[in-house]
Amino acid sequence: MNEIALVATGETVVRFDAEGGRTRPASGLDEQHPTGIAADPHTPGRAWCCTRHGGVFRTDDTGRSWVPSGLEGVALMSLVFSPSRPDLIWAGSEPSAVWRSDDGGRTWDATSRLEALPSSSGWAFPPRPETHHVRWIGCHPSDERKLWVAIEAGALVRSDDGGVTWRDRVPGGPYDTHELVVTATEEGDVVRSAAGDGYHESRDGGDSWVSPREGLEITYLRSVATDPGDPRTVLVSGATGPRSAYVRGRSDGRVYRREGRGAWVRVEEGWPSEPSTIAPLLVPGRHGGEFYAADERGVHRSSDGGRTWKQVWSFSPIPTHLRGLAILF
Repeated sequence: MNEIALVATGETVVRFDAEGGRTRPASGLDEQHPTGIAADPHTPGRAWCCTRHGGVFRTDDTGRSWVPSGLEGVALMSLVFSPSRPDLIWAGSEPSAVWRSDDGGRTWDATSRLEALPSSSGWAFPPRPETHHVRWIGCHPSDERKLWVAIEAGALVRSDDGGVTWRDRVPGGPYDTHELVVTATEEGDVVRSAAGDGYHESRDGGDSWVSPREGLEITYLRSVATDPGDPRTVLVSGATGPRSAYVRGRSDGRVYRREGRGAWVRVEEGWPSEPSTIAPLLVPGRHGGEFYAADERGVHRSSDGGRTWKQVWSFSPIPTHLRGLAILF
């Protein structure tokens, strides 16, 4: 096992590697308060971190050190690297706006205004209802122009032209998406949303939505991931509410698994029988059946499609909040 895990806490980015399994806080992120992290799919050893105070940061040494990479002074809440085009990065801010870099973070431009959309008058982040932000950005796996943008809270919107124009939320769509996954199929683009208002799934790129909930005992979802070998296998994490999803010591997080159009099944092997952790962050691995997850205990791995889990790294000290998980191979 030679992968490296990077976990964004509320204070820093913690680096785990295969040698010794110990945590190593990164340098260069003091007082920046990370809000998200993403591995660069095109450059080995490179990852990106968005922060509340310092803009975007980049690492080229697998997370040991970080350097500024634009948008200083912008309160960022999400960041993603295009899977289909090297050097194309998207970032989301508070108040809600989407920023684009076509040159690997050297320069950034704002896309057209999200707040021009009709639904924006109802957008509000519950703990601070005077504002709202871009919680997550989903990229199409092969078409660089297609984006799905989650506003916390109020809408899941999309663009088919790289942010030149935006399409507003549709009736029946998710209201409070926290994470989403986009898969391209012969039948159409499949979008899966883990939201504060439950699980939502679209098989036509977001024109229409369904919410299959058989077996899903909770409605507040945090994270979603699909099997890299079979995207019909889906994992979600969630809890009974926002505080029990995010805050250590008040938590009752759990993981559910679904195959195809079947019912959800709670995953128990590797997780407390009585839910007592935060709702873990979930990301796919490199091989079919491989997933990673992070909660306050550490980083966990599954090699059988999410059925069973084993903890591979532990936190020391134990964080109160987790903001993002990325795996470098």
